[in-house]
Amino acid sequence: MTQSKATRYSDRTKFTMGKLTSLLVLLHNDEMGGEIEEELARRGYRYTVGKVGSMDLVKVVAAIETSAKANHVIDPHAYREVHSLYHAILEAIQGVGRGTVQFGDILRTVGLTFAIVRGVVDVSGDSSEWISVCIYGTIGAPKKGFEHDALGFGYNHI
Repeated sequence: MTQSKATRYSDRTKFTMGKLTSLLVLLHNDEMGGEIEEELARRGYRYTVGKVGSMDLVKVVAAIETSAKANHVIDPHAYREVHSLYHAILEAIQGVGRGTVQFGDILRTVGLTFAIVRGVVDVSGDSSEWISVCIYGTIGAPKKGFEHDALGFGYNHI
């Protein structure tokens, strides 16, 4: 038995910004990815999805930050926005690296897809802007077949 789209998403309030960010990174190439993007747009959230692969942590952070700036998720001239994104990225990378944020130094490489979402979130009656970063991909030795899936998530107020 299949559920209709209306039934499946009848209570969209259960989908927090963080949950939508996580679903976006996992399903952006799927039919459901379009539905997630529609919900993000309906809420007025700004978002982007990108990919990065490297053995260098600096390149991973730079790729995510550059995507956020180029796709107008953050204002590149507003320090608080860049700083907030930076902390969300580092938190997400800690999840991917299981707390260790070294890649190339210990012969680990990553192939990652990332999603960045920014929007107004109502937390206990206080509406303010937040940014979330979810990273999904593989991490492991720099040899095909020696990697495994990893997922990391970061969330920060702006």
